[in-house]
Amino acid sequence: MLPAARRLRRKDDFTSALRGGSRAGTRRMVLHWTATDEAHPTRVGFVVSKAVGGSVVRHRTQRRLRHLAAHRWPSLPPEGGLLVVRALPSAAGASSAELAADLDKGLRRLGLTGRG
Repeated sequence: MLPAARRLRRKDDFTSALRGGSRAGTRRMVLHWTATDEAHPTRVGFVVSKAVGGSVVRHRTQRRLRHLAAHRWPSLPPEGGLLVVRALPSAAGASSAELAADLDKGLRRLGLTGRG
């Protein structure tokens, strides 16, 4: 589980990451990254819309993504960034291994990690 200090919660932060900054798309998700000047830890947020599926499917997809991100946050820059993981409809039927591969690929494309 991601620590509370590492979670993105405010709408302004989501908007900032989604509209300004860099983006990397994969088959099942789009990662949005923006560097900030603030002295806070890098925070991660998730967007799983109704296009992904019903409530149960959306929550399951978000839990899986959060679990995968929790194992990768130590490799992210320690402070000054906002990362939003936006699930695409194909994420609903993907295995955890496929989601992990897409997450690693997106992080590599953004230059945030050398994993995977």
